[in-house]
Amino acid sequence: MTTPRHIHLDLLGGIAGDMFAAALLDALPSLRPGLEDALATDGLKSLARMSWKTATSAGIAGLQVSVEPVRPPAGDQHHRSYRDILSILAGLPLDDAVRARAEAVFTLLADAEARVHGVDRADVVFHEVGAVDSIIDIIAGAWLIEAVGDVTWSCSPIPLGSGRVRTDHGPLPVPAPATAILLEGMPTFVDGLAGERVTPTGAALLRSLEPSFEAPEQVMTLAATGHGLGSRSLDGVANLLRVVVFDEIVANGQDDVLVCSFEVDDQTPEDLALALDRLRALTGVVDVLQMPAIGKQGRMCAHIQVLAKPGRLEPVVETIFQETTTLGLRWQRVARRTLARETVRTADGDAAVDVKLARRPGGTTTAKAEMADLANVPGGHEGRRAARARAEAAARDRGGLDHD
Repeated sequence: MTTPRHIHLDLLGGIAGDMFAAALLDALPSLRPGLEDALATDGLKSLARMSWKTATSAGIAGLQVSVEPVRPPAGDQHHRSYRDILSILAGLPLDDAVRARAEAVFTLLADAEARVHGVDRADVVFHEVGAVDSIIDIIAGAWLIEAVGDVTWSCSPIPLGSGRVRTDHGPLPVPAPATAILLEGMPTFVDGLAGERVTPTGAALLRSLEPSFEAPEQVMTLAATGHGLGSRSLDGVANLLRVVVFDEIVANGQDDVLVCSFEVDDQTPEDLALALDRLRALTGVVDVLQMPAIGKQGRMCAHIQVLAKPGRLEPVVETIFQETTTLGLRWQRVARRTLARETVRTADGDAAVDVKLARRPGGTTTAKAEMADLANVPGGHEGRRAARARAEAAARDRGGLDHD
């Protein structure tokens, strides 16, 4: 059994909101029904209809997404303020996580536009990005990001393009000013091809992923690839975004993890607990450990270790400094060895119980039920003990690992 682990974006033609959605849908077609259902809710289907079709670019087949507004809204559909966009999102029947992701993407866009025009974020008015198709592209992208779950992301260097792009402000250099701000700090290159290669929506979605720009060093299984096609033709290059999906190899094996260590002696236990919960929630964080220690001048302190996947150092370090009072930390890359494991979901009455199976040396299999899933089992300790034994026995019977 494998679990999704990493997704790599190869920006051969560049990236736009529609290309991002198309590439993920092409690589992971099982997501299509869920996205169709999400976009078919009353609030969204009254805005626009998203469809996709198979097409080719420079001889490479892939998926191409298009968005058609259902009806022209009152006024100019291409001019919406940041507040208008947030109001639209608040009124749509979206899952909380999808709405939060879409709001975060539009906030990134608003902050970039605010810098370009020298205004406050609240006063930003979107032009092309305020159009219905851009709104739907970002909502679809947000839904897909949340649907793939807790994976790490990486990206190839970004082609900048060249020339001019037409906007409501007149011709502007490529990449457009807001796009250039969103790409700050990311590796880019110029390949000599004219035209816009990265749109503002594509840049904002990419920025929201916080991708690594290094190839993953772990041994993983290449599980799927997908191509999202753009609408333009490029001279001698396929205008596509390729998505490469990697799965974790579930076997006894060795890989590397980052270990970030630091101490805290002047933060309340309640606030530190909240900070560590936020660290645990970061994409790519494997575990967060807290231990008592004695620091300088004999003071009691908390020693913290954060284990994270390689390539996630910067967001982990930034969050540590933002959420805790520590003034410094150490990190190192260490090797680890893990046992083959899988999680099996079992049913005990009305409760769904996840059980983790692990294959030990010698071929034996151990099982451990998730205690949080047993929290509402009646009968107190004895009721939970019996339910745990039933769940673990059922998982051993159903599991794919070798067992006695």
